[in-house]
Amino acid sequence: MTRLVVVSHKACWRSAGSPSGYATIGGFPLQMAALAELFDETRVLVPVERGSDRPGEVSITGEGLSVIPLTMAFGRDLQRKLRLPWWLARNIWRMGSEVLRADVVHTPIPGDIGTFGMLLAMLLRKPLFVRHCGNWHEPRTAAERWWRRMMESHAGGRNIMLATGGGPEPPSASNPAVAWIFSTSLDRKGMDFCRTTRSGCNPAAARLIHVARQVREKGAAMVIGALPALRRHYPSISLDIVGDGPALPDLRRLAERLEIGHIVRFHGQQRQRETLHLLKQADLFCLPTVSEGFPKAVLEAMACGLPVVTTPVSILPHLVGDEAGRMLKDISPDAVTDAVRDCLADPGRYAELSRTARQRAEQLTLDEWVRTIGGHLAEAGVPVRSIEHPIS
Repeated sequence: MTRLVVVSHKACWRSAGSPSGYATIGGFPLQMAALAELFDETRVLVPVERGSDRPGEVSITGEGLSVIPLTMAFGRDLQRKLRLPWWLARNIWRMGSEVLRADVVHTPIPGDIGTFGMLLAMLLRKPLFVRHCGNWHEPRTAAERWWRRMMESHAGGRNIMLATGGGPEPPSASNPAVAWIFSTSLDRKGMDFCRTTRSGCNPAAARLIHVARQVREKGAAMVIGALPALRRHYPSISLDIVGDGPALPDLRRLAERLEIGHIVRFHGQQRQRETLHLLKQADLFCLPTVSEGFPKAVLEAMACGLPVVTTPVSILPHLVGDEAGRMLKDISPDAVTDAVRDCLADPGRYAELSRTARQRAEQLTLDEWVRTIGGHLAEAGVPVRSIEHPIS
């Protein structure tokens, strides 16, 4: 019997409708369910918030999967750092006992809780599987540089170190044992659901869409700022913004100040199926982001056949490039305007961008993601179950 223990900072909460009793948002639950198919038992250690049953929640469930609640690490930045010793004192026994009984430990980073799990696994000499989910190419803080050095110095043998991203060059010049891994939450059934016939679009009434956690760095303000200029060329253009976050009030005020509030629809947090419905109805995906690891929303948009307007950071030039969308020259409303017009100007070019986007997304399913990880685990000597059927 092989047991996986996952230690993650992903905030969760109690849910009456979830088989495990817990839920959260985003692709994390779908990835955990996929990983669970490789093991006889999967124990997911996550901080649990107060409250229950929230909009857009996704159940954390899977074959042999159970959730082990940790207390929340409250606060941000310096305040959070100062409170971490008390948090660790409250949770170290539970974390240590679970890691001690694990056959392999998985810790997504960056994140302080995942880091504690990683260090515990090293201390207790457990096979370790670390997945770096941030921007591997451009570490911007001392902590990000430390995470990268730790992965490069410990990769190999029973320690599997995967950097989320991709490209023609390996992640690390100093240690070839560090490998690329893509990120997705679309299984084969989800990919089939996304399939959309696109013979072109009506530029005059084009629907733009932006899906992300709504923080300033994701660039929704740049897309909103581009709309007044775009309306001069496409009078019935509109924008859907999907996702929650602290930047939402400012984004609403910006839309009103530019007198375009009536063409910007804020949908808040949505479940994956609802988000995919919105993507299928859209014509162009816009993400003028400052920094990324491997944005799952971009892959979902491409699976729906949407050309993508985004920035040349991390995996995006390799994943999208100028064959499945347009790379922005700078992060500004003017640059977004030019890129959108370029995508919509020629129906034949738009159709080719759409076809390429879909073709690239089809190669990156959740089924392939978990098989890739299973292959790395098997090479490291971790006994895993083979997956001969599509992830469900």
